[in-house]
Amino acid sequence: MKVFDFEIPECKNFTGYKPCYSYAKCHETGCVDPRPFGVKILIINLDAMGNVLLTSSILPAIKRKYPESSIYWLTLKNTHRLLDNNPYLDEVFVWDPETWLVLENMKFDIVMNVDKSRRSASLTMKLKADKKLGYGMNEHGQIIPLNVSASYDYRLGLDDELKFRKNQKTRQEILCEMFELEYKRDEYVLVLSDEEKKFSEEYKRSVGIKEGELVVGFNTGCSPLYPNKKMTIEQHVELIKRLSKYDGIKLVLLGGPEDTERNEEIYRRAIEIDGVAGKLINTPTTEGIRRGICYENICDVVITGDSYGMHLAIALRKFVIAWFGLSSWVEIDLYDRGVKLIPEGLECAPCWKRVCPYNLECIQMIDLERIEKIVVEYKEKVFPAVSKV
Repeated sequence: MKVFDFEIPECKNFTGYKPCYSYAKCHETGCVDPRPFGVKILIINLDAMGNVLLTSSILPAIKRKYPESSIYWLTLKNTHRLLDNNPYLDEVFVWDPETWLVLENMKFDIVMNVDKSRRSASLTMKLKADKKLGYGMNEHGQIIPLNVSASYDYRLGLDDELKFRKNQKTRQEILCEMFELEYKRDEYVLVLSDEEKKFSEEYKRSVGIKEGELVVGFNTGCSPLYPNKKMTIEQHVELIKRLSKYDGIKLVLLGGPEDTERNEEIYRRAIEIDGVAGKLINTPTTEGIRRGICYENICDVVITGDSYGMHLAIALRKFVIAWFGLSSWVEIDLYDRGVKLIPEGLECAPCWKRVCPYNLECIQMIDLERIEKIVVEYKEKVFPAVSKV
């Protein structure tokens, strides 16, 4: 682009407000280390934290299709830290009015809107792009698919029979189809810094976790949007009681700020049981999203409902024991590192209801004995020398 008597370099390093390198004059002599933009792609994914982690699995497929590209991601303030250190991303934008102004002035080759929401769809329609994939909005304020390949996911939201009974595709497959990418079962992309890895190891030592002990985490909560994705306090206490009978196992309570009181109650009840003291650790819940990742990273096994904690465990490549009730278990890929507990024969599941009309049968059906057995079998496989008390 020509501005006055010099060219604005089309290079990722050039910002326009300072030299890319000390004393370099890229606008006059050319780039010192040219990094072309290539295909400019914006991903819009504002919704739930677990959804953002899952969507990160499409990044390798994008880079395979567009090896010379710049990938940008727009998300919410409470989720953007999940994308820290991500090697596929050139920039992460946080949803706010200032960002809207910046994005509306940019030009993209492709916009990929993951969210079936009016705010994301509305912004998608306003942006300048040669190609828009995923979801937009029409003149009536209705959410619409923007490309033929997005129609399957669109129909999933409208057809309960298709979503709950017929669909056999994982969410990753559906996203790749929607954005016209080759599906190769790519993993979630979550990168811990060296400092965060060191913190996890030092925390393990500080709470007395020894080499050779299996660390089992309990993701005790879930989003308030779907409050029935968590076991009862009584079920957690009972499971802690069962697993505390085994040597070589440490038990860890995990969660965020909304789980603080719940975890304290579980800890208070469980610690009164003989044999639990010294085996149960209540990790901090109010130190921010990246520290929460570090605490879950100390675990070898994570027991969880279908929630952010489950997606985080998948992203951290832990062995996951996930139970399901209201949500669609077919859409979840544990990447051969775990077990799904499905409410066999329960006609109302999945249902995606926020309020249960049937006395939460799916939660009552969670098989604690089976979970105990799975943990013990996994422990014997990983650390075969340690036996039951």
